[in-house]
Amino acid sequence: MLKKQLGRTGLEVSLCCLGTMTFGKQNTQDEGFEQMDYAIAAGVNFFDTAEMYAIPPTPETYGQTETIIGNWFKARQNRDKIVLATKIAGRSPMSWCREAGGETRVNEAQIDEAIEKSLRRLQTNYIDLYQIHWPDRRVDMFGSSGNATFDNDYIAFEVTLAALDKHVKKGNICHIGVSNETSWGTMQFLIEAEKNGLPRIASIQNAYHLLNRNFETGLSEIAQREDVGLLAYSPLAQGYLTGKYQNGARPEGARTTLFNRGQRYETPSAEATIDKYLELAKEIDLTPSQLALQFCATRPFMTSVIIGATKMEQLREDIGAFDVEWNKEIEHKVNSIHKSCPNPCP
Repeated sequence: MLKKQLGRTGLEVSLCCLGTMTFGKQNTQDEGFEQMDYAIAAGVNFFDTAEMYAIPPTPETYGQTETIIGNWFKARQNRDKIVLATKIAGRSPMSWCREAGGETRVNEAQIDEAIEKSLRRLQTNYIDLYQIHWPDRRVDMFGSSGNATFDNDYIAFEVTLAALDKHVKKGNICHIGVSNETSWGTMQFLIEAEKNGLPRIASIQNAYHLLNRNFETGLSEIAQREDVGLLAYSPLAQGYLTGKYQNGARPEGARTTLFNRGQRYETPSAEATIDKYLELAKEIDLTPSQLALQFCATRPFMTSVIIGATKMEQLREDIGAFDVEWNKEIEHKVNSIHKSCPNPCP
């Protein structure tokens, strides 16, 4: 498994990252253990989680994914083998995340509480990469659009960085990153870090896949020039790029079937565009998953591609996709489809 440097940290992370948000909801602890055992044996050294997981977020499932990972660390005694990433919830009404209730915000008090709880659940004394799951600002994200005005009601970037710096100095966290962030927000974090001698973000975790290449506008230049590489989530567009939901299909046990949370991937032009990628995969003798994952893996701004699976056969196929050959002909055909209908699922 190819390793790439995480920002300017010196850490080497596998090009494939194991996403874990199904642990504690769609996957049991035993199934989570099996996935992590398989991933590490296949050369994956990078795991990603979040305080709010499992997904979909509820008071009952809050923190369960981190707990399962922590139990695995205790059982396997291999914490030093994994580069561990987790996240603090951004601004939201999920009052169950904090002991005092109310909105989640990325301020000093909530950062202190969230890190302490994550460390306890994960049964570790350090987190390699601590990420802000989404901005404290009100911005378009998770497929929403239409925000034409912006206000100044957000925790200042330097305040958030200073709060995180306390934990870097204590050794609770090693490096920091952002997620679901904009070009402006990413640059503000970099500017304030340099101006104030505060921790520099090492990565940005945003959605990126064949149906959503918006990262290529603005953020890709920042990623390469500033060494803030992309950790791509939803590289299979929540399973839609596998074709399993085409023509209205709803397979038993699949996420959209269970939770009806796939609207981001059900835009008017999505299905026709997916059909084109499915036809291309068949033409070049790849599975749809191999096409979608290898597309992400070959981008110059990519640090790691976050995969997620509920079944072992899915996990084996996904990890195996990183060995598939990519060439100029495939690149040209993919770009031709993209130009015919760019970014139908932002």
